[in-house]
Amino acid sequence: MKEPLLEVRNLHARVGEKEIIKGLNLKINKGEVHAVMGPNGAGKSSLSYVLSGKNGYEVTSGEILFKGKNLLALSTEERAQAGVFLSMQSPIEIPGVSASNFLRQAVNSIRKANNEPELDMLSFMKLLKAEAQKLQIPAEMLKRFVNVGFSGGEKKRFETLQMALLKPDFCILDEIDSGVDIDALKTISEGINTLKNENNAFLIITHHEQLLLQIVPDYVHIFADGQIIKTGDKTLAHEVEKSGYGKFPLKE
Repeated sequence: MKEPLLEVRNLHARVGEKEIIKGLNLKINKGEVHAVMGPNGAGKSSLSYVLSGKNGYEVTSGEILFKGKNLLALSTEERAQAGVFLSMQSPIEIPGVSASNFLRQAVNSIRKANNEPELDMLSFMKLLKAEAQKLQIPAEMLKRFVNVGFSGGEKKRFETLQMALLKPDFCILDEIDSGVDIDALKTISEGINTLKNENNAFLIITHHEQLLLQIVPDYVHIFADGQIIKTGDKTLAHEVEKSGYGKFPLKE
């Protein structure tokens, strides 16, 4: 039997006075890929923010267990150190901070939290070069400020590079296919597929079946009005692509 990595139990959450998650139950085991699809405004990105601990998203009831421990008791930084990673739909720009320096600080922060020795500059640059080449990221791009002037494809490649270096246990990918052309999507998907193993798990938020043809999910969940209204296998994504979300009525 697969070991649960993440368990969400009757979760309710809000932003201000607006309830955005309405009684969500979700169990993700190690080695699994789950996809979440749903109409705009359904609460998909909000779910990713609640899981990662973004400020302003208040859990009003329910619980989230990660590796059997209370995830809600951890700060955003502590969740990252515990192995939770969020690839954002619109990655932020950080002027004045080079991409390579940002990545080195992130890697060593995780290593320090796990009582591992920090990487010196030479060791880190060797690792960075190897992982960047797999994603077709040129060395020049890593000298630029984080996401400043990056194209959509470059931003998503950079997010994938972070995953490759940090090796998180639970990866939340919020529309990683947004603003990406076909060639970049293939490269990113191949990179993600190489990161999958029996000890980690992925939660992929997307509108499009195309991504799920390349990163094949074990489960597909239809998410609407703050809740999961239907769960199936990869063929469910094809149903959505063909017929839209209208055929899936909201739960009572």
